[in-house]
Amino acid sequence: MTLSDLQIKKTAPRNDRFEISDGKGLSLRIMPTGKKTWVFRYMIRGKARRMTFGTYPTISLSVAREMHSLAMQDIERGNDPGYKKKAEDAARIAAPTVADLLGEFWTIELENKKTGKDIRRLITKDALPVWGNRKVVSITRRDAVVLIDKVRERAPVTANRLQTVLVRMFNFAAERGILEISPLVGMRKKPEQARSRVLSDEEIKLLWSALDFDNMAVDIYRTSKLALKMILLSGQRPGEVCGMTWDEIADDTWNIPAERMKGKNEHTVPLPGMALEILKQAEMYSGQSRFVFASSHKANEPLTPHALSKAILRHWQEIGFKEPFTPHDLRRTLRTRLTEIGVDDVVAERVLGHKLQGILAVYNHYGYDKEKRQALDNWDKRLRQILSIEEPKEGKIIRLRQVV
Repeated sequence: MTLSDLQIKKTAPRNDRFEISDGKGLSLRIMPTGKKTWVFRYMIRGKARRMTFGTYPTISLSVAREMHSLAMQDIERGNDPGYKKKAEDAARIAAPTVADLLGEFWTIELENKKTGKDIRRLITKDALPVWGNRKVVSITRRDAVVLIDKVRERAPVTANRLQTVLVRMFNFAAERGILEISPLVGMRKKPEQARSRVLSDEEIKLLWSALDFDNMAVDIYRTSKLALKMILLSGQRPGEVCGMTWDEIADDTWNIPAERMKGKNEHTVPLPGMALEILKQAEMYSGQSRFVFASSHKANEPLTPHALSKAILRHWQEIGFKEPFTPHDLRRTLRTRLTEIGVDDVVAERVLGHKLQGILAVYNHYGYDKEKRQALDNWDKRLRQILSIEEPKEGKIIRLRQVV
């Protein structure tokens, strides 16, 4: 007589362990504690053997019967299913965990890469608390979907970054023979919405205060502080600001060569008073470097946009912000504020170095230098109002390094 789920559920534990049979050697052992374990007894080469399939209800009646059927097939072929299971169990125990995989991934792939520490930090923060002790081979596509969706609820952009690095790590596992195939293969990322983050007056005050040299509470490298201020004052891309050289500065104008511009066109940026003050401060820290914002590690190399992003990522809450922001959000803030103070859209776009579109691009080759200067001077005045900084006395001259 075979078992049924109803019969199993109705069978109560006794003072001693006992078994109820499903036939052909398969039975369910029930302990006084109520624990129920599937047991299979069989004969192979004239010897009696016994093996277990797991506990009920984790292993359901139907699954236990399927496992029993596979074991019977092994016996018919002359193979001992018990030895096979022991070998599989041993391999599973010896198989690396996700934490082990990350260690190997770090040593072989990430340690000498510029972004290696950030990749390891992302996996450590969002994946290891859930997967760290699990075997790599046990991670399913569904596991990945659930994990990434959970991260997406609080940080959509981070979720896509996490998916990218997990794809990379599990592809590495497949290449190393830890997996047959990555569970994330072919998994598509959700599209990211265009950012619309613009800093409020209060956030600008908090940021500027945190970036002052007198503020020792926020541990950001001084050159990074100056570069972030310059992005907010000039509206130029983080990469363009980080790569600024002294020979690009002529009096109160910054001339960015075409090869450093995204659009591959030369771009002039008028520098208002506060921007010139930042350059004067930068002189004290750039030493003999040709870069205005030199790297803290190598004076002959520029600061990187990645370093700015990392500084903000680490300190935005410490600064007092309620939601994160990026260096590029400072550029967007300037663009929005130019419109607020009445700057024409064409002029505002030229300040940012954007190309004119449509018919204007064909017929309008005017440089807008005068208008750009007026726009940035007006932003300088507005920013001083927000920060409660007095305007300099008329005619004050800030002398900068002379480039021979």
